[in-house]
This record gives sequence, structure tokens and C-alpha cells, in this order.
Amino acid sequence: MPSAKVALVRAKTYEAAELRAALERAFSFLGGLEKFVPRGSRVFVKVNLLPPPSPPERGIITHPTFTEAVLSLLKDLTPHIVVGDDVHEARSFEVGGYRPMCQRLGVELVNLRERGFAEVSLEGGALKKVYIANAVREADVVVNLPKLKTHALTTFTGAIKNLYGVIPTGQRTALHGEHPQPADFARVLVDIFSAVKPALTVMDGIVAMEGAGPANGTPRPLGLILAGPDAVAVDAVAQAVIGLDPLRVWTTYHAHQRGLGTGDLNKIEVLGESLESVRVKDFRLPPAAGELMGRVPAPLTRWATRHLQAQPVVVPRRCVGCGACVRACPTGAAQFRGKKAWIDRTTCIRCMCCHEACRYGAIDLHVDLLGRFFRAAERWVYRDRRH
Repeated sequence: MPSAKVALVRAKTYEAAELRAALERAFSFLGGLEKFVPRGSRVFVKVNLLPPPSPPERGIITHPTFTEAVLSLLKDLTPHIVVGDDVHEARSFEVGGYRPMCQRLGVELVNLRERGFAEVSLEGGALKKVYIANAVREADVVVNLPKLKTHALTTFTGAIKNLYGVIPTGQRTALHGEHPQPADFARVLVDIFSAVKPALTVMDGIVAMEGAGPANGTPRPLGLILAGPDAVAVDAVAQAVIGLDPLRVWTTYHAHQRGLGTGDLNKIEVLGESLESVRVKDFRLPPAAGELMGRVPAPLTRWATRHLQAQPVVVPRRCVGCGACVRACPTGAAQFRGKKAWIDRTTCIRCMCCHEACRYGAIDLHVDLLGRFFRAAERWVYRDRRH
């Protein structure tokens, strides 16, 4: 018997009327928005405004028009709404279209670091404590608005990964350095997710990102909205849409194993469009391998990581010397050589922070021949099993 429900509806464009109608349909499948957001409650809306500043047409951030449509429905229930993320530069709100949108709606927009963070104890698999944004802690309800994207380290970034943004930038960088392996880092992400547990997740899959996400991939129109109270289940359905086995994606696997949500598709009821009708057979995954090989035995972990995980490499002709990768690197592997960036492979932990920070496509991800073979084999096996 299904233990989770996910609404899956179509919305071909970011046109306001179409978005509102699609969202209303999605929420009706789930029993109505008020079921998750009580009238008069204090709501924090977590969007994905991945720094540095990015315009919405690049497919990197939660589209502001998508967020506006959700906010317009939330405003029918409560005036106490705060929208935010932790961004390095305040102009992210202007470039991403959030400042004028929130002003137009009369909704408060905050950079999480402006209100500070407080230490929270965890009973997690990797962390004993973490700092969570006060704007999140003070809310009665958290609504999670992730973007459907690939990710060079975690393979997929959606509902669980979006909540990594509720902790301070410095701690995010440090945790990348302390937990460089995909499976271990996924435990960190799940720990943070466990401290927030959004009441509702609404995923922007209208224009997703494929390839070398989360910042340097290619926008891919999917025309989909996914929604549900179980963020793990929302991620699982989104992963299935783009050709991944959810329980072979580390974040979904760990969250499911810890009972924080449902990652097993057999236990998820998909409402609206059928999963089979929206599956994408040619969605390009990143040249990394966080989910490959399933649960690799411990003696093989080091070997598997060496061959399956991508290595970031600077492409000098694209590098503008902005220094974003150098500032983002937790180990100092990203450095300047003259006016161009360079990555020291001996100290690189392959956390992909440099790749995520670069907005010029100047960092490519290289996988060796054996790694490419295993990726192709894994894809073939899952596709064969699915059909």
C-alpha cells in the first residue's frame, strides 16, 4: 500500500495563468494547500538561488515566476510569508528577478545570513550539530521550492539538497572538505534535511537542468511540476522521470533508510500524470558517479571513487580569472597561476565546489575510460530492469 503521495502535473511554460492552474491542480490532488499551510501561520519559503548571481533563463535557480505563482496561493492563506536563501551577493536577488517580484507581492525577501544562525543538535549519521538559519527556525511552516537539476557530486539535486542552503556558507564549505565522498556527503545532506523537514515541497521541473549541473549544465524543458508533503518521495519521482533509480541515489537512499521519507517507488502513489507518460529516456546525467555501483563494498570504495567520480579541470580559454573557484575551494586545490585558475589534483577532493561556483563554463568534469564504461553499464542495466 502506498505510504506517500506525489502530485505530478504538466505546465509547459512559466506563463502566470498556466502556472497557477497547474499548481491548483497539484494541490487539489493532495487535499488542498491549507492541509499543509494553516491559515495565519508563519511561512518560510526556501528557494534555490545558487550563488553567484544567475538569471532565471539559465535554468540554475528556482524560476521567480514559479515562486510568484506559489506565493500568490500562499497569500490566500496567510500574510506572514518570508522568502529566502543564503547568497554571497545581495544582487543575486536582482539578477534572479526575486527583488522586484517580492516587492510586487508585498512579501519579505531575506538573505539568511542577515538574520543569523543558531546551533541545533542532531541525531544524524554524520553530524551531531549544525547551524540552522533563524528565519527557518522561526517559521511555523517551511515550504521547499527546489529546482530539478543534475549535480556533479550528488548526481541529482532537488528537495533534500536544496535545504543545504539553510546553513552558513562557511559551514557548507567546511563540510564539503570534511566529507568529500558522495555517500558520506549525502549523509550530511540528509542530516540537515532532518533538522528542517519541510511541510510541503513543490519542485520546479518546467525547465530542468541536465548534463554538468547544478550550474554549468544545459536547460532542459520538461514541463513538469512535482509536489508533495514527503520531500524524499518528490525527489524519488523526479529521479525516476529523468532515468535514475531513486534508491541508487545516495541522498534518497539514506533518507529512506532513516525513515525520513519514502524513496521506494512501489510505495509512492503518483497523482495526476502517470510516471510512465513523462519519463525522459535521453536525459543527460553529469559526468560523475555518486549513485553508480549501488552500495559498493567498503574494500572497493577507494577504487570505485577513483574511477567513477569526475575530476574538475580548468579550461584556460574560458577562464576569466574571476576567482570564484578559488574562493569556493575548501582545500586550496583551486589556485591562480598567473591570471588563470588551476586545480592541483593532489589536493583536490572532487567536492565540485569550484564547478558549482563557475559561471563561465571554465571547469570541465573528466571521467576516465573505466568510469565511463561503468556509467554506461549502470544506465543500461537500470533501463533494462525498468522496462
